[in-house]
Amino acid sequence: MSDAWDPHVHVDGNLVRASKDVRNLLASTFGLVADLPAEVETGCGRRVAFAATSPHPERVTCLLCREYAGEQHRQFADQLESLFGMSPGAGVAPGLSVSAEDAAKAVALHRDIARRFAGDG
Repeated sequence: MSDAWDPHVHVDGNLVRASKDVRNLLASTFGLVADLPAEVETGCGRRVAFAATSPHPERVTCLLCREYAGEQHRQFADQLESLFGMSPGAGVAPGLSVSAEDAAKAVALHRDIARRFAGDG
């Protein structure tokens, strides 16, 4: 059951893993798409209607969710960097079909989103 009426816009607690890009990848790979949940647990720990969440930093008004989302995107960028072997002077890890340029763009994207959630532009 969801919390009492809440005027804030939150982020889904599965922010990075539940993105539309992940859903599109699964749909294109397997031809199946799961229904979106009616309610989700948010980054601040509340249960709210899925419609009361947003992945866009400019729309999220819950300060705890903004902090949570910023940290999730920073951690995901770090994981991508590690996965792609993106230390200075290194190429992309062998066996991955992702170009070094695409890997760097993905890391930069998540770092930018983390900065936007932190209010740094």
